[in-house]
Amino acid sequence: MRVFYLLCLLLISGNLLGQGHDNLLPYVQPLVGTANSTTTAALKHGEGTEHLANTIPAVGVPFGMTQWTPQTRTTEEKCVAPYYYKDTKLSGFRGTHWISGSCTQDYGSVTIMPVTGKLKTRVTDVETPFSHEQETAAADYYRVQLAQYKITAELTALARSSMLQFTMQRADSLFLLVMPNSDEKKGFVRVDRARKEIVGYNPAFRIYQGWGEPAGFSGYFVIQVDRDFSRKGTFSNAEVLLTDSLSNRENLGAFIGFNLKAGEQVKLRIGTSFSSIAEARKNLEAEIRTWNLNEVRRQSAQAWQDALQRVQVKGGTAKDKSIFYTSLYHSFQHPRLFNDVSGTYPKFAHQYELDQLQKANYYDDFSMWDTYRAQLPLLQILQPDLVNDLVHSFILKGQQGKWLPIFPCWNSYTGAMIGDHGTAFIASSYLKGIKGYDVEQAYALMRQNAFETPGWEEYVAGKGRRALPSYLKYNYIPMEDSVQEAFHKKEQVSRTLEYAYNDYALAMVAKDLGKDQDYKLLSQRALNYRHVFDSSVGLMNGRYADGSWYKPYHADKKLPFITEGTPRQYTFYVPQDIPGLAKLMGGTKQLENALDSLFIKGEYWHGNEPGHQIPFLYNYTASPWKTQREVKRILAEEYTDGPGGLSGNDDAGQMSAWYAFAAIGLYPVDPVSGEYLLTAPLFDQVTVQVAASKQMEIITHKASSQSAYIRAVKLNGKSYKHSYIRHADLVKGGKLEIFLQDEPNIKWAAKAANRPAGLSK
Repeated sequence: MRVFYLLCLLLISGNLLGQGHDNLLPYVQPLVGTANSTTTAALKHGEGTEHLANTIPAVGVPFGMTQWTPQTRTTEEKCVAPYYYKDTKLSGFRGTHWISGSCTQDYGSVTIMPVTGKLKTRVTDVETPFSHEQETAAADYYRVQLAQYKITAELTALARSSMLQFTMQRADSLFLLVMPNSDEKKGFVRVDRARKEIVGYNPAFRIYQGWGEPAGFSGYFVIQVDRDFSRKGTFSNAEVLLTDSLSNRENLGAFIGFNLKAGEQVKLRIGTSFSSIAEARKNLEAEIRTWNLNEVRRQSAQAWQDALQRVQVKGGTAKDKSIFYTSLYHSFQHPRLFNDVSGTYPKFAHQYELDQLQKANYYDDFSMWDTYRAQLPLLQILQPDLVNDLVHSFILKGQQGKWLPIFPCWNSYTGAMIGDHGTAFIASSYLKGIKGYDVEQAYALMRQNAFETPGWEEYVAGKGRRALPSYLKYNYIPMEDSVQEAFHKKEQVSRTLEYAYNDYALAMVAKDLGKDQDYKLLSQRALNYRHVFDSSVGLMNGRYADGSWYKPYHADKKLPFITEGTPRQYTFYVPQDIPGLAKLMGGTKQLENALDSLFIKGEYWHGNEPGHQIPFLYNYTASPWKTQREVKRILAEEYTDGPGGLSGNDDAGQMSAWYAFAAIGLYPVDPVSGEYLLTAPLFDQVTVQVAASKQMEIITHKASSQSAYIRAVKLNGKSYKHSYIRHADLVKGGKLEIFLQDEPNIKWAAKAANRPAGLSK
């Protein structure tokens, strides 16, 4: 049945896209990650919201401003996604700014709900049962039968606009409810019968630092209707009003009504903006000029096809391809386009002030603690022009807010999570040759974060590194500093480790720019991980200001100085210097033993980011074959094509990007270094578009269908001995051949000279 369904989708989507290319959209399954995780590690290590991938069946285009999704939850509260697979009732179709796979909040959203029969406006009165057997979810399209109302609902979307279509299955009255989803009793709606429009906005609010304060912009919308309506009005909960406009009421909305025959349709075109209603209208006029939903869908499908086909795979099962292209779909959701077609956008960390771009695009919603690891490095390979815009967006934020943000979301400082990974991202982009921005401006902002602490008011607002004075004084953050002005308090060891990596990232840029004094100082700070390595336990440990260690110590329990993990798991977070970590442990054999211990004990947790590099660390030892073994197992156990098929929060695509990298045989343990560690690919052939006219082919030769261990590697026909490939070689294009055998090859890349680099190597 699954194969038949896939073939049907291939035929339908092929007609939308035209001929000439392998159609990849049917492999994308947007419902993956919308249910509680069913993977092995998640069931052991996850708890609460960590059991949820928190993805949604988002319809739109890659990196678009607004996605559209069926809605089963009405709130914009933290950690509540608009859609969950387990829910049985649908309450509308939402233009959402939910950060895919996150535990943050939606903001500036609007929902449209069709209702037949008598007018009802309270959500609990209008929500209706729906069946997964009667819904179709694709990257470019969503359709569902609302049996209670005898309506077929369809939607498609582009970057800043969308189209909804409601088809009547019987003659009846139809009401369309338009609801800004403000939990703060804010917002505005207005019905304009002459223009056949409904317009409005939903103000955005901050969380983490500045929780509850206005974010300084709204989600604006313009909804155009293709036919006259016979009734109109506004409402607040169940109270129906005859006014054409309403603002700042609880659960406010507007409605329009029609008397329709069976088979008749009502079509909506929606434009969105973060700047104004006028800009939302301009965005709509620029992107959608037709009332033909299939034509708009064709544009959406083509945008997805263009993005997905940058990586083409052959071999593997249909399920493998489905998981892979669904992973790319999730990896291409964010960061979010924030400017209008005119170049207008709300200034970062300002209150309703607009700015104008002269070129490029402005982006926001950077889940930096997560995505600098693999999701953004994936874009550095596949879409370097986009990455230029992303770095430029970071620089604009730093200039407008006076500090480089740590974790910018909803166009605000947040102080969320730990580390300073905007620095890691900019550094890794620059060192990979992506330099279409003012590098000196970027360096000045990164350096400010590394050396200075803002005044108290700015610090409380989320600017600057948390606990930087302690870090600079002790070369680690002592247990006495509980890091109160942060969403994640304490977590001193994890912060120390991540700041050391950020210092290394900035040191590498300083070296390239000839800033020798900064380079020397920052390189020394990059070794600060040594100060929280407790040789008495052989792992990272909390440390007090007097140098003594935290007790009682438990390697495999969640202790207060570790972020979302355990000391054993976080010990391996030294991406800049794994050889140095090995030396602290007693040598590379001891590093290998420590890795073995983690996997044997079942303490590897794939469902959160701190451990994502761990399976690849065997490439720093004499046994890279163990990386191949563990990665194969994780690909099989921690991902599937069902609704519960992700092992934890997808976090703006990081969990999915891990799969995308690992499945093609690569992973960036240290994105700044430009080294991708090799493992056995899942597919027989992978073609990666690395430039407009260049491709890197990754060809896998198997001794048998069970072959999973690397015997040998060739790069452009020549024997290749290293267990990694450099970014500079990857983007030249060519052919990487990987020869696999059934049993582990203990000799391949086992010598120290063939291992990846590190500060201590």
